[in-house]
Amino acid sequence: MWALTRTYLFSFVIVLLSCFGFSQTYVPDDNFEQALINLGYDTPPLDDNVPTTNINSITNLNIDGLNISDLTGIEDFLALEMLSCQSNTLTTLNISQNVNLSQLFCGNNQLTGVDVSQNPNLIIFWCESNQINNLDISQNTNLISLVCGNNRLSRLDVSQNTRLNVLLCENNQISSLNVSQNVTLTRLQCDANFINNINLTNNIDLSIFTCENNDLTRLDLSANTFLSRLNCAFNNIGELDVSNNVRLTELNCSHNNLCRLNLRNGNNANVIAMNFGFNPDLNCVIVDNPAANHSTWQPLSFSNYVASLNDCSNFVNIDMLDDVVTSTSYTLPFLVYGDYYSESGGLGVSLSAGDIITSSQTIYIYNETACDTNESSFNVLIINGNYYIPKFFTPNNDGYNDIWQVYDTTNSIRMVNIFDRYGKLLKTLIPSAPGWDGNFNGQLLNTDDYWYTITLNSGEIIRGHFTLKR
Repeated sequence: MWALTRTYLFSFVIVLLSCFGFSQTYVPDDNFEQALINLGYDTPPLDDNVPTTNINSITNLNIDGLNISDLTGIEDFLALEMLSCQSNTLTTLNISQNVNLSQLFCGNNQLTGVDVSQNPNLIIFWCESNQINNLDISQNTNLISLVCGNNRLSRLDVSQNTRLNVLLCENNQISSLNVSQNVTLTRLQCDANFINNINLTNNIDLSIFTCENNDLTRLDLSANTFLSRLNCAFNNIGELDVSNNVRLTELNCSHNNLCRLNLRNGNNANVIAMNFGFNPDLNCVIVDNPAANHSTWQPLSFSNYVASLNDCSNFVNIDMLDDVVTSTSYTLPFLVYGDYYSESGGLGVSLSAGDIITSSQTIYIYNETACDTNESSFNVLIINGNYYIPKFFTPNNDGYNDIWQVYDTTNSIRMVNIFDRYGKLLKTLIPSAPGWDGNFNGQLLNTDDYWYTITLNSGEIIRGHFTLKR
C-alpha cells in the first residue's frame, strides 16, 4: 500500500513541477544539445532534452560550425532575435515559432529552402552557399540586408523589400532582377547569373555594384553618382560611360565587347584599380588628361588615351592621297587602309584600285572597324587647257577648298599675284608655293572678290578675279 502511494506521489510531483515551468524541449541532435551544454543552457549527460525554461528567454544564439544536422528544439527559443547556425549540415530549418527573429545567418549548409514568412521582424537574412531554389521574402518588409549567393535561385523578387541596403545574390541562375523599388540600395552584387538587362535608374545611393559574368549588353550608370566600385567584366557590353560617376575609384570592365569607354569623370587621379583589358575592338579610351600617368592601369601596353570621343577616329588607319590635277585621266592606286567611294561615309559608288577617273570629282577613302570609322578625301581635277583657275575658295579649315591655287599642268606659269579690290598686293605665289589661305599679315580677310594676275613664262599676263567665301 505504501509503495503504491509513493509511486502516485512521485508522479504527481513530476506533473506539478511541469506545470510550474520545468518542461523539457526535445533536442534529438547530439551536436545541438552539446552546444547548448557548452553554452550553459543544459547539463550532461546527452539525453535529447533541454529544460525549456533555460532557452525560452534567450535572445542570441551562435552555433556555427558544429556539424549540427537537426535543429529540432529551436521552436522553443521564443525570444530569439539573432540566430547564427552557419557552416553546419542542416537540410531543413523551421523558424516559424521564432517570430521575434531579426537576424538569421544560416549560410554554408545543405538547405533546399527556408520559410521566413512568419518572421516579419527580420532585418538581416544571410543564407548563402546552400541549395535553395526558391526564396519568398515578400513578408519581410523590414529587410535591409539579404545575402543569398551560391544557391540555385532562378528568380528573386525583392519588390516588397523597399528598405534593402545590401543585396548579394551572385552565383545563382537568375535571368531577371528588378531593383527599381529598392531605392536605398547601396551595395548590389549579382555576379555569375544570366541577367541580360538591369535598370539602376532609381538606385541613386548605389556605391558598390558588381555584375561580372552575366549576359549584359548595355549598362546605364548615369544616375549612380555615388558609385565608387564597379565590376562588369565578362559580359557583352558594347559601350560604357562612367563620366557621371565622379566618385569611381575601382573599375573592371575587362572581357567585354567595348567599342566606347568614357572614363572622363574628373576623378581619374584617384583611381586605385582600373582594368579594361580583353576588349579587342577598343582602340581608344576617353580620360580626364591623356598626358597623365596611366602606367598602373590594365592593360599596361595601352596608350591611346584621348580627351574627346571625336578623337577616337584618329586611331583607325586611313590612307591619304594628295589632290590630282591632270589634263588626261587618273588611275586609282592601290590602298593599304580603306576603300574608295564616290560619297562620304562609305556611300555612293564603290570604286576600286585600277579604276580610271575621266571627270573631275572628289573621291573619298573610307575605313571601318568594328567600333570606329575614319575617312580622307582628295580631289581629281581634269582640265582641258594648260592650267585651271578656281573661281572661289572657302578657307574654313574643313579640308575642302581651304586654299586658292592655280593648277598648272604644263609648267607654263612663272608667278601669280593676288590683290584686293583696291589694288593692294596681298600675296605672290611661285609655282612651288602651296596656294593662298585667305590671310594677310596674320589677319583673316573678309568674304569678298579678289583679283589676280598670272604671269606666264612667255611673258603673257592673264588677269581675272575670284571669290573668298567664309
